[in-house]
Amino acid sequence: ELLGTVCLHSAEDIPIEVLRQREAKWLDMLNSWDKWMAKKHKKVKERCQKGIPPSLRGRAWLYLTGGKVKREQNKGRFQELDNQPGDPKWVDIIERDLHRQFPFHEMFAARGGHGQQDLFRVLKAYTLYRPEEGYCQAQAPVAAVLLMHMPAEDAFWVLVQICEKYLPGYYSTGLEAIQLDGEILYALLRRVSPVAHRHLKNHKLEPILYMTEWFMCAFSRTLPWASVLRVWDMFLCEGVKILFRVGLVLLKCMLGSQEKLKSCQGLYETMQLLRAIHPQYMQERFLVHEIIELSVTERDIEKEHHAQLRSWKESHGDLHCKSPPRMHGAKAIMAAEPPSRQDLRQRPTIIVESPLASMTDEVQAEDTERSRKANKKSHKTTITPPMEEVHPYPPSTDPSPLLQHLTLQKSEESLSSAEHDTYL
Repeated sequence: ELLGTVCLHSAEDIPIEVLRQREAKWLDMLNSWDKWMAKKHKKVKERCQKGIPPSLRGRAWLYLTGGKVKREQNKGRFQELDNQPGDPKWVDIIERDLHRQFPFHEMFAARGGHGQQDLFRVLKAYTLYRPEEGYCQAQAPVAAVLLMHMPAEDAFWVLVQICEKYLPGYYSTGLEAIQLDGEILYALLRRVSPVAHRHLKNHKLEPILYMTEWFMCAFSRTLPWASVLRVWDMFLCEGVKILFRVGLVLLKCMLGSQEKLKSCQGLYETMQLLRAIHPQYMQERFLVHEIIELSVTERDIEKEHHAQLRSWKESHGDLHCKSPPRMHGAKAIMAAEPPSRQDLRQRPTIIVESPLASMTDEVQAEDTERSRKANKKSHKTTITPPMEEVHPYPPSTDPSPLLQHLTLQKSEESLSSAEHDTYL
């Protein structure tokens, strides 16, 4: 019931007829996934931007990431890893972290409950699958979000894809990949918001201090739940550029004008501000609009990546961890490893004869969708952040302990905003 409430919130302003129609469209796409990705990828991207229907989100994520193909090509592998005891060093650390992930969510609330058991299985299996990497604490909330939407085996393969294709090197020792991306974010900010960039530069605020948890946890410990789901829908479709856009939007909104900077004249005040992002800037509709409107492309990121790599080599020498190349989203992953039709086949295959009960309802739904599109176009650049009082998650007066201690190693829970009820 709690999870249902969460899902409903993210789709609260969508008429039920439109939601049913979207579900039918997604079922059709999933039944012919390779054709859609090859010939109509733009439409897939648009539908991810609108938000994947809650009932199909887990299956869509599995297909977008290539986790479905990976699972089919490695049948029995997860069970094999699951049956192994695991390295005691990693097992001990993972067990100590289990109760910290979404402690107010019914799935993870009980010590030793089914949610915590599955989380342990997935994280332990990853340490056996990639023993040279082992376990990183930031993987736990990522795996927990996946387990809210799919069984343990599927969550494991999606986690593998996120760690190896979307965010390679993020969870390796030394955190070199995340440091590089921090410098890329900082460089991109110069173009997106010169005021914010200058402020961070003047106060010598290193990107690693404010963006590590954002990126390593894919904003799952930062944003309200409805916004997390929408960001992940786009991130798993389009790749890491979505995380960069979210970070840039938040920095611009919090530090992008002289008026906003009046309240944070020093490094400490700026850090406090970035640890408690104003709720109106994280609100689902506003944030998604800003992400889509912000023009930061894969090419921008790759260009800056090469520049930062040169700079890194000059100051630090070669990278210690050689990560595989980053894949920018679902299309790139599928192109790199073309799947067979058999790997993509759904079991059981779901065939929908008609998306809606009657043609009349279908026409009404299309009219509703058309009017929503027209309304969106007519207000293309006029969305402003709502006033704080209308935000669905009113902030509590006491910030969570995580706001006072940014380091992941000291993390006590999976709540990084002051709104403790965000993750119910």
